Amino acid sequence: MAKSRTFNRKKLLFVFLGFLVLVLGLLGRLVFLMIFDAKYYQDKAEKLHEREREIKAARGKIIDTNGVVLAANKTVCTVSVIHSQITEKEKVIQILTQELELDEEWVRERVEKISSMEKMKTNVEKEIGDRIREYNLAGVKVDEDYKRYYPYNELASKVLGFTGGDNQGIIGLEVRYEDELKGINGSILTMTDARGVELDKKAEDRVEPQAGNTLQISLDYNIQSFAQQAAQQVMEQKQAERVSILMMNPQDGSILAMVNVPEFNLNEPFELSGAGAAFSPEMTDEEKQDALNQMWRNGCINDTYEPGSTFKVITSSACLEEGVVKLDDTFSCPGYAVVEDRKIRCHKVGGHGSETFVQGLQNSCNPVFINIGLRLGASKFYDYFDRFGLLSLTNVDLPGEAGTIMHRKEDIGLVELATMTFGQSFQITPIQMATTVSSLINGGRRVTPHLGLRVLDTEGNTVKNFQYEEKDGIVSAETSETMRTLLESVVSEGSGKNAAIEGYRIGGKTATSETLPRSEKKYISSFIGFAPADDPQVLAIILIHNPQGVYYGGTIAAPVVRDIFDNVLPYLGIEKTP
Repeated sequence: MAKSRTFNRKKLLFVFLGFLVLVLGLLGRLVFLMIFDAKYYQDKAEKLHEREREIKAARGKIIDTNGVVLAANKTVCTVSVIHSQITEKEKVIQILTQELELDEEWVRERVEKISSMEKMKTNVEKEIGDRIREYNLAGVKVDEDYKRYYPYNELASKVLGFTGGDNQGIIGLEVRYEDELKGINGSILTMTDARGVELDKKAEDRVEPQAGNTLQISLDYNIQSFAQQAAQQVMEQKQAERVSILMMNPQDGSILAMVNVPEFNLNEPFELSGAGAAFSPEMTDEEKQDALNQMWRNGCINDTYEPGSTFKVITSSACLEEGVVKLDDTFSCPGYAVVEDRKIRCHKVGGHGSETFVQGLQNSCNPVFINIGLRLGASKFYDYFDRFGLLSLTNVDLPGEAGTIMHRKEDIGLVELATMTFGQSFQITPIQMATTVSSLINGGRRVTPHLGLRVLDTEGNTVKNFQYEEKDGIVSAETSETMRTLLESVVSEGSGKNAAIEGYRIGGKTATSETLPRSEKKYISSFIGFAPADDPQVLAIILIHNPQGVYYGGTIAAPVVRDIFDNVLPYLGIEKTP
């Protein structure tokens, strides 16, 4: 009996000690939490009662070389609902359905959803946002936001590009200069009670957004407008598929205009443009996206083509530089040239007869260029192709530049060489063609074509000036001067005479190339020209894709450049000479 009582006392003692240890442990933990870990849990508790709303930063503007705004911002609103704060559910549903033109069931679903915040609609016109705000509906938030706005709609659409719903660049300069244009978003931090209702007397913690910087580009609004109008006009007259025009300063590579008609409306970039263009109900999402991608393509840099006779500028430069031809060398053109087992025709069926090299260029005679190309040889021809930069990208500051499609050096036989001399059997981009010809007429400097000039802050102060690579020694100054003289004679006396303007010294070269497959009988009419011929300040290239009726470059492409130069040269301050 005594042993039993002793055992029970020990048992009680152990229970008591265990309980004491537990209490002391809990007290110690409580002291630790209250003293040493208090800030951690205080911050955590506060976060449970915080609600953050983002304030979008204004995207930087894009301005032309003279300061004309080409891309800006428009104030819009984002409308959201906070379930826990709504006191008049049916009224909220009715008003948002009506004002935002949304499906009632869709609105109801989101209003009744238990969440911290539900976005109802973004990019709401400011007047509609202000109207909703005036209803003073509990639980409905209207925050001001920014939407990209393009004042001139279709102007340079495939160059400027556009932004998505998150105001982030998608194509063109908008995506290439994203880091310069995007700003830093701000935020509004509010406190709520346990039910999620905002506390009126608790001040908002607001972090102001920082606007993006302004991008100034070399594009000139006036030149772009005139070139775009000229391209649209010739496309309609010739019922062509599309027309591209690129204008640049051959001395430094700055791009003055880049046109690709049909253009599209930058303020409605997801709507197909053009006469009768619309999505078919049978189209899949993938087919719709493919159609949009085609509409957005910048033909000047994304697409390659066989340059045809404009490439004779490059063949001439290589052969003159290498010394395999002289200006007074004579040739005979019977209307064709035979290379191995192939009979390659001249565009003049009856032939040009006896002619000098200068006349051969003026007449755009294929047999003359086949002859001098064979003198140069496949290996040397390929080396000059590389030396002139044709095997590399131009590195223009636009996304998606296509590279040259060219034979491997070891695969160039005599027939391939012969066709390459007059611009067939390989493909390059229009911007590559314009850049290479620029280097051959500017004294021999390979320039980098570009649009970006500088970055400015919101006050207009220069933050950064862009620098671009140049490479000397593409050809000698003597060869470059000779080419300027020869190409001036093509316009004054040869196939480019439809580009001549009285009082201006203009050089250039025409081309008419057949697209693949040849059986479709589709052509690209083109002309590349520059002025003044003795000191080139502006170069232009035009491509007219699949014109109907007469399709010769000298007949339909050269006059377009003439009309553009007739307006642009006085605008640039280039005076006529006697």
